[in-house]
Amino acid sequence: MANLVASIGIAIFLLIIFSLFSSFSSIAYKPIIYLYPEEETEVSVELPSSDRLIVSYPKYVDGWNVLAKENGDLVDLETGRNLYSLYYESKNEINFKVEKEGFIVKGEDSAKFLEEKLAILGLTEREAEEFIIYWLPKLESNKYNYIRFASKEEIDENMPLEINPKPDTVIRVQMIFKGLNKPIEVEEQKLETPQRNGFVVVEWGGTEIK
Repeated sequence: MANLVASIGIAIFLLIIFSLFSSFSSIAYKPIIYLYPEEETEVSVELPSSDRLIVSYPKYVDGWNVLAKENGDLVDLETGRNLYSLYYESKNEINFKVEKEGFIVKGEDSAKFLEEKLAILGLTEREAEEFIIYWLPKLESNKYNYIRFASKEEIDENMPLEINPKPDTVIRVQMIFKGLNKPIEVEEQKLETPQRNGFVVVEWGGTEIK
């Protein structure tokens, strides 16, 4: 009888632990933010859901305040350090999963795929290169990958952005992916190309579906 009670107790404990871990949000890895004003401008960037931050650089306290230049160079007004982007990682509000639309990409074809799709999504070659350098080892290590690019609404729900002065163009790219041993059938996701006009803000990051 004692053994039975002990076994039930262990089972309940494991169930509680599993439920806690299963409720954890997925992670938005390596979102970095580029700022391209039309002229040298002091810019403040706030993340209203900063309670979900895991890490940031420069360290996010009540926001970032930078001097942004036309070529994208930044100066942190708090420390005087020269930067080229703002970086953070955070817990997603949305727990992403494999959807009916997306792309199935061989691991060995990942670089070519990203070059093509990131251009469509509005990234410059430099921005795309930095994206590819970060994500390519992860994608190429899988035989196949399911890839989908999150919608603007999904990205804004995960981590809203408040920028002052208000930008004319905001491009946010979040790649959702899952490694696969064999391909699956999905509908090809339709992507739209934004126009980069005026004060442009660009952000990219990604989330792996476990």
